Amino acid sequence: MNSKNKIKNPEILFVDDDPKAGELMERFSVDASFNCHVFQNPEMALAHFKSYGADLIVSDLRMPGLSGTQLLQEIRSFNKEVPFIIITGFANVDDAIEAIRLGANDFIKKPFDMDELQVLIEKTLGHQELIEENRRLKQQLKSTTPAGMIGHAPSIEEIYKIITKIADIRCNVIIEGESGTGKELAARAIHDQSQFADQPFVVIDCGALTDTLLESELFGHEKGAFTGAHQTKQGLLETATGGTVFLDEIGNISDTMQTKLMRAIQEKQITRVGGVQPIDIDVRFIVATNRDIEKMVLDGVFRHDLYHRLNVVKFRMPPLRERRDDIPLLIQHFINNFNEAYQRNITGFDNESMKILIDHDWPGNIRELQNLIEKNIALADGPVMHLGELTSLRGEETIDSDLPTLAELEKRYIYKLLERFNDSREKTAETLGINKSTLWRKLQNYQKDS
Repeated sequence: MNSKNKIKNPEILFVDDDPKAGELMERFSVDASFNCHVFQNPEMALAHFKSYGADLIVSDLRMPGLSGTQLLQEIRSFNKEVPFIIITGFANVDDAIEAIRLGANDFIKKPFDMDELQVLIEKTLGHQELIEENRRLKQQLKSTTPAGMIGHAPSIEEIYKIITKIADIRCNVIIEGESGTGKELAARAIHDQSQFADQPFVVIDCGALTDTLLESELFGHEKGAFTGAHQTKQGLLETATGGTVFLDEIGNISDTMQTKLMRAIQEKQITRVGGVQPIDIDVRFIVATNRDIEKMVLDGVFRHDLYHRLNVVKFRMPPLRERRDDIPLLIQHFINNFNEAYQRNITGFDNESMKILIDHDWPGNIRELQNLIEKNIALADGPVMHLGELTSLRGEETIDSDLPTLAELEKRYIYKLLERFNDSREKTAETLGINKSTLWRKLQNYQKDS
């Protein structure tokens, strides 16, 4: 939780018909971090609250006139949210539990010392701050951004401007960025904001398919074109006509496939595998890569003519570490989603955990964050989550003490995850937020470099 949302000098109403308890509370509050208004008469406390409000009410249970429970019910009749703590004697614990059922937040048993009460007050106010922060984040989530996208950091706001400008222009687009930064989400936002949003949006993961499979998926095939081709199949470029084709990991396709794709983009025609009849297509190409595609062109591993056909508009999705202010908003979004999916009622993370989450560099970016939130919600014991045993985020296991390059840091992190998951590439890829084929290629490159 950001400190800027913390309640400053909270106003507390202390209600107890015992004047000694009130005097003690007044003396104690002089050095405490809150302003305290003491009332012996619960009706006067109620009138004060209706006129001026309060951040917290602490009330004795047994009092003449209105009891603590009755005061609670009066308060709750027009304010459902202000925190309320009941003070009770040992003999009245059952009544205090009934007060909890009616909407009190907690209770404290007499006799107590003031330090004990202060801890309870701070805990209750802290939980209320968390609720207020979540409410603020939910309001931000409702604010207008391109379809499905979340955040208000300057770097992501620039992306929104680009998306708005090009949505209705059927130009080709290159989206660069690290794995897990939301490249596909940006592509969908371009399509969904366009006047062609009712047309197909087709996703093809180039990194997960061999040349033969990729060609068949893109261009389709005729019956009998190869073993197993028992019937004619339309290609995705054909079925996507009128809409958008998103080619993920475009930097991984072979030179042969680059040539065939270049011809399809240039001529706006395809020919099915095993066919001779050209088929007209009309699609917008949006491609994504986590590599520096311009450098690949200079190195001769990506065709310059294909690059220039695709590079009408190019932008880079910022990594999560460059938009830390958006992390609380993203966390709230994922909490909302997983609460609904798992029928949970999680409020959020405690303050210490939120600071750790915001300070973490997230090499797996948004996908890594999403995976962590899902795991914590699945294992949570209560409404407020704690990072607990996730020591890699708490800084107890560091892999960057010698200030390595980003590429070296990614390599160390991948090997660290492989070690943690007993060499399970599936779990490692899932945690990183990438597919297994991408992880396999990274490991192959590491072996070549060693």
